[in-house]
Amino acid sequence: MAKITIGLGLVLIALGLGGYFGTGRESPTALIPAFFGLPLLLLGFLALKEHMRRHAMHVAGVIALLGFAGTVSGLMKLPVLLTGGQLDRPTAVAVQAVMAIVCFVFVLLCIRSFIKARRAGTAQRDS
Repeated sequence: MAKITIGLGLVLIALGLGGYFGTGRESPTALIPAFFGLPLLLLGFLALKEHMRRHAMHVAGVIALLGFAGTVSGLMKLPVLLTGGQLDRPTAVAVQAVMAIVCFVFVLLCIRSFIKARRAGTAQRDS
């Protein structure tokens, strides 16, 4: 999961920078995905160390959950964007939707990994 976290951090940084520069640097809020991506990138590198993995991945999961919660509104507006409806900031909706999807998938992967680790620890203690 550490390498996936590093990849997620890089994707969010690229998404934030792309949104910012792609909109002509109109608003620094376009960098929000990068602000989530940077700590995830750092946590991914920390998780490469065995003794830091558990804590780093739990914090990464919380950050991704917060990222999803903060961008789910863009995901709800995505159908309007895809059907050609009028939106004030269509690029912001697209960036928010992508961030919401990416963060949600990561949270699911974290949950699956935590369950797998818990079962492996329980099985090891039982034997």
